[in-house]
Amino acid sequence: MSSSVGSLTRQSGTAAEQMTGPVAVAYAPSKTFLNAVTLQYARELSGTNILINAGCPGYVATDLNGFRGVRTPEQGAAIAIKLATLPDDGPTGRFFQDAGVVPW
Repeated sequence: MSSSVGSLTRQSGTAAEQMTGPVAVAYAPSKTFLNAVTLQYARELSGTNILINAGCPGYVATDLNGFRGVRTPEQGAAIAIKLATLPDDGPTGRFFQDAGVVPW
């Protein structure tokens, strides 16, 4: 699982899209790195029946954020279930959230 805060497109966008504060200094780049690794694995495994994608569960209420998230764990898990059940000819090397594709 990734996070849309790892999107370089969104990091360079409007202030409303950017994560700020001390946590952002480590969290956002760690997700950007994860996104890059996702693309590398997708490229390496292209032509096989293995699909490699990233998914963003959204701002889920967890211990990490003091349960301030606006989504339940069940809602956050929906994207993981969707990606885990893609058909064999489904997309690979993409970044998804509930609303669709997230820009890298």
